[in-house]
Amino acid sequence: MTSFASQLRAAPLIPVLTIAELEKAEQLALALQAGGLKNLEVTLRTPVALEAIALMKAAAPDLAIGAGTVLSEGDVEACFKVGADFIVTPGSSPGLRAALLKADANVMVGVATATEVMSRLEEGFGILKFFPAEQSGGAAALKSFAGPLPDARFCPTGGVTPDKIDSYLALPNVVAVGGTWIATPELIAAGDFATIEANARKAAGFKKP
Repeated sequence: MTSFASQLRAAPLIPVLTIAELEKAEQLALALQAGGLKNLEVTLRTPVALEAIALMKAAAPDLAIGAGTVLSEGDVEACFKVGADFIVTPGSSPGLRAALLKADANVMVGVATATEVMSRLEEGFGILKFFPAEQSGGAAALKSFAGPLPDARFCPTGGVTPDKIDSYLALPNVVAVGGTWIATPELIAAGDFATIEANARKAAGFKKP
């Protein structure tokens, strides 16, 4: 997990993408790459998401493309078949966790409470998605976790707007932050790749202190 954590810290803003039209995938990948981003997450919330991951990897092979909203063992297998570089889940079930541990891959498992954090650390998961971040206490909650749970590393996602990013990245236990604002479904649907690239450039400017 150390190398994955280092990868995230080096480029800590992760666009969380929902792609409804496959023909937008390649241009989207190129716009995000041109804006300077290195890591991104494609949510499995649309029928074309898996194929979009494959097209984006082909168009921009240097991008680390994760699959998000992964809910089942079948999802895990499907994601790796299309070349996903890492897996992100909103939460977890025993079966999903078993599949993720078996896969021995780069993973961010969703948590929202101290008990969930303790359980996932005990099971061997090193980087955790704090979700939904703002609704679960935001940066203040993660700061509170740092004392009793010093080994936990987080990527907060959910309601994180640009004005809140610095407060998250300032925390030692935060390795990255996910946000939908960089390439919203509306911007993608409109094919507004110039704005997406500009947003990506702004996002790439955020760094870990």
